[in-house]
Amino acid sequence: MVEDYRSIADALAADIAAGRLRPGDRLPPQRAFARRRGIAGSTAARVYRELGRRGLVTGEVGRGTFVRAGERSPGPSLVEPGAARVDLELNYPVVEGQAALLAGALGGLLRPDVLASALLPAGPSGTPEAREATARLIARGGWEPDPARVLFAGNGRQAVAGAVAALIPAGGRLGVDALTYPMIKAIAGRLGVTLVPVAADEAGMRPDALAAAHRRAPLRAVYLQTTLHNPLGLTMPPARRADLAATLRALGLYAVEDAIWAFLREDGEPPLAALAPERTVLADSLSKRLAPGLTAGFALPPAELSAPVAAALRSGAWTATGFALSAAARWIADGAVAEVERAKRRDAALRQRVAARHLAGFAVRTDPHAYFSWWELPPPWRAETFVAAAARRGIAVTPAASFAVSARSAPSAVRLGLASPPVEVLSEALAVLAALARRTPEDAADE
Repeated sequence: MVEDYRSIADALAADIAAGRLRPGDRLPPQRAFARRRGIAGSTAARVYRELGRRGLVTGEVGRGTFVRAGERSPGPSLVEPGAARVDLELNYPVVEGQAALLAGALGGLLRPDVLASALLPAGPSGTPEAREATARLIARGGWEPDPARVLFAGNGRQAVAGAVAALIPAGGRLGVDALTYPMIKAIAGRLGVTLVPVAADEAGMRPDALAAAHRRAPLRAVYLQTTLHNPLGLTMPPARRADLAATLRALGLYAVEDAIWAFLREDGEPPLAALAPERTVLADSLSKRLAPGLTAGFALPPAELSAPVAAALRSGAWTATGFALSAAARWIADGAVAEVERAKRRDAALRQRVAARHLAGFAVRTDPHAYFSWWELPPPWRAETFVAAAARRGIAVTPAASFAVSARSAPSAVRLGLASPPVEVLSEALAVLAALARRTPEDAADE
């Protein structure tokens, strides 16, 4: 009966969600599973197909079926206290001494009169103090944004979501890189927006490919990461940024420019928002600069989009808190943010050197300033197989399918997030992964 196989699948899904079955665990062969459960072989096959449809398991011909490790796995968070695995999925950089540094700026904020003001609702436009501080923070490459245009969200993802919601109605089309940050996939799904992959080369998204995609069926906007593209680590050179700015104007398109990692490039180029300010909504945040629990997002839309983006932030309940904005303004003003940024640039460079040492000889794409690396696996490894094998060794990495707009076209690659574990733990984990990649999947499965 239909209910039978679904109820069995539900029970297994509950085991996965509770951590009783963990990413990388191998399920019994279908015949053994059927005998153990007292069900028909055809029912067991339907159970496994249903788990695959839900994105909970992955099957490898000749090897078996494994609990899937990736963004859709509902298992416990890899950053929960006491987690036994090494997390190379989530990227939360925290440097030594930053908490003490940030604490120093909060003394004045805790005075009753100041705190009373900080606890008031802020709204998308925040406060003049917060707008001035944020404009100084996101300025780079000689570009100085207008503080009057700054809007605030609860975090960077919400800033992007507000921009997409303001620009694209349900059913509309958003151009993105074929390999893009998974967050935009989730946002598009919630808003009913269709993602359209746009071809890129070593300089980033190609203007001619963007124009061709728009001609095939009109786009409403495009989502870009011009500096330290996640996951590929690409930074667009000035000529490509200028060509894209011209293409946006010619096509009448808007861009949502995600600059959340741009602070790691001290010599950063001016953003696309500096070249096409009337066509670009810049999104940025504090969480990567400071700490994952310090969430305040920034959106810098063109003047004509200020009201729609602000309305989207309000309607989505995506606005920042007054306390977060007051604290951020103080941290920016007293130099704490700049000092943490400098420390994280040094930390990212150190971790990249560790990764380069362990992964020498492999096909790795990255940037010496980035907190992540894109690893094109050697054959015969496939991404899902490697992720499962790594999980069995206590290491979580992200398969290429998590970043691909079309999972069917995902390459055999994984992204390594370098920021979360201590450096010595990172080094040990990368040594294990490098040794694993030099073996065959069959040999690794026999361990």
